[in-house]
Amino acid sequence: MTTITKDQALKLKILVLDVDGVMTPGSLSFDAEGVETKTFNVKDGLGIKLLQRVGVRTAIITGRNSPMVQARADMLGITEVIQGREDKGAALSEMLDQLNLSFDQCAYMGDDLPDLSALLQVSLSACPHDAHSEVVARADWVSAFTGGHGAVRDFCDLILRARGEYDGFIERYTAVSGLAKMGS
Repeated sequence: MTTITKDQALKLKILVLDVDGVMTPGSLSFDAEGVETKTFNVKDGLGIKLLQRVGVRTAIITGRNSPMVQARADMLGITEVIQGREDKGAALSEMLDQLNLSFDQCAYMGDDLPDLSALLQVSLSACPHDAHSEVVARADWVSAFTGGHGAVRDFCDLILRARGEYDGFIERYTAVSGLAKMGS
């Protein structure tokens, strides 16, 4: 699938994201004291914020535990965060139950084998260009970008375009008075 329909996009109520390899390049970096650091993409962050502005919730499910993930989620206004769960399909099911949402209302973006159980349940699945080959083979949509380098933004833009919301954001960002209203 290279595109999605307006009906599919309008049905989405939540986008759930993996972190390592999706929101980050998937590399683990440590400082001299052994403290892990992560690098997130600012453009991905704006894509997440734009989806939130049109009423699509965003959430994170990740197999690792990291205070940096919670900090990034807080910066982006992502309130649904599940960390330290390898069983992502079960974690997703629990999250959707708590939010009173269905798999039909959910999009998911992952990059590796632990994401398959979640990816295969949702109405719209996606992955970065550099995802594991088994994920690429099963995802509904594959970004032209790699994890941590704009793949999330690419997916957000696809959803916004399909919903008919994308051009409105472009107009607001290109209008002088609109710039002050949009912020970053």
